Amino acid sequence: MPRITQEQKKLNREKIVQAAGEGFRLHGVDGIGIEELMKTAGMTHGGFYNHFSSKEDLAIEVYRQGFADSLNALAAIRKAHPRSARAALHDMVDGYVTAAHRDHPETGCASAALAVDAGRHGATSQAEYRRGLEGYFSAITEMVLDRAHQTGTEPTSAEAREQAVALFCQMVGALVVSRAVAEADPGLSDEVLTANRKQLRRS
Repeated sequence: MPRITQEQKKLNREKIVQAAGEGFRLHGVDGIGIEELMKTAGMTHGGFYNHFSSKEDLAIEVYRQGFADSLNALAAIRKAHPRSARAALHDMVDGYVTAAHRDHPETGCASAALAVDAGRHGATSQAEYRRGLEGYFSAITEMVLDRAHQTGTEPTSAEAREQAVALFCQMVGALVVSRAVAEADPGLSDEVLTANRKQLRRS
């Protein structure tokens, strides 16, 4: 049989990470098996170990890629509002705390979809999740400081980080809680999103 090229191997790995990213977000890391993930990626179960040593190894890559994608999206929001950090913060909130994001975890932010998994899967998973969180906290802290500078106030770096941590955790929490009741009580789920979005825009 012809040997697979390095380019094809790279593409195959990307397909596996893509399938796992959607599968893990939708079902949880423990809620979907390697065989199903590989089938979704269009490959056989045995080919998995040409790319990853274990499911945990794959999960780490999903965390890494998921946060990278989210931080790139946040950077695009900041770039779209070069003169108003307040507008950028509102855009971030309005894009995150939404029914569309709630209803499609498979394509949404890894921070909300995989928070419980990171907590359950030990120090290695938590360390990767922490790196992603720090990326978010740092970016939002910069946005908070930019907003303060533009409005003539000067919080300390510690105060700005505190605001950033609280803001991001409220966004994630609102999404997680709204998902927890979305089928049982759609009205309450929408209320959770609306109330938190309004409060976050005031912060």
